Amino acid sequence: MKKLISLIIRFVPRKYLQRVSGIGLKVMGLFYAGNRVECPICNHHYRIFLPYGRINPRSNALCPHCQSLERHRLIWLYLQDKTDFFSRQQDVLHIAPEACFMKGFEKKHKQRYITADLESPLAKVKMDIHKMPFQDNSFDVVLCNHVLEHVESDVTALKEIQRVLRPGGYAILQVPFFSPVPDVTIEDTTVTDPRERERLFGQDDHVRKFGKDYPRRIEAGGLTAEASDFAKSLGADRCFHSGITRDEILYIGHKK
Repeated sequence: MKKLISLIIRFVPRKYLQRVSGIGLKVMGLFYAGNRVECPICNHHYRIFLPYGRINPRSNALCPHCQSLERHRLIWLYLQDKTDFFSRQQDVLHIAPEACFMKGFEKKHKQRYITADLESPLAKVKMDIHKMPFQDNSFDVVLCNHVLEHVESDVTALKEIQRVLRPGGYAILQVPFFSPVPDVTIEDTTVTDPRERERLFGQDDHVRKFGKDYPRRIEAGGLTAEASDFAKSLGADRCFHSGITRDEILYIGHKK
């Protein structure tokens, strides 16, 4: 199972995988029936979540019903437990939207929830993150997860996110980290060979490998960086039950 899933996701980009794989994953979920884990996003429960990963698939990672991963479930619980995201309607910009979030976010925020991306078939607005078609101070919340490793200039993108956020607003800005994590971000947009990109940056469509300086890059974009260890506060049992990586740090950029 792990080898099959790894092969599929290695050659099919997630933005397209989300659109075509739903039925197949739900059928696979029937073989994982149980109550040891429960997805906080869709509330479906299983014996364990499906494995997921390009090269070395992680166990207990992918929800068969909504296709959420560990980071998505962590973000959902953070928004639920630590913010007013689900208690009042807000203007929300979701860049490179993940399918697992869209139904719940749209149900809460209605027309004030905007999805946008340059390529994703799930996005309503087609845009370049380096030059977004929104006025200053338009959004209360921006979600931009596993995007900045793909774009030409992450700092320019962060400046745009800062521009469209309202004062007091925040952005959730998750990026992948590959061990060993370098002290300083490694980047080179001139590298185009897929194999070389995978060697240097961890994936063949990445143009940088983020380092321990990531919070400083968020601040270079004009935001105040917060590195939250919210996952640890959930405890080991809840992390396992929700399929969350306990040592994952949430990176949040605040606009003063």
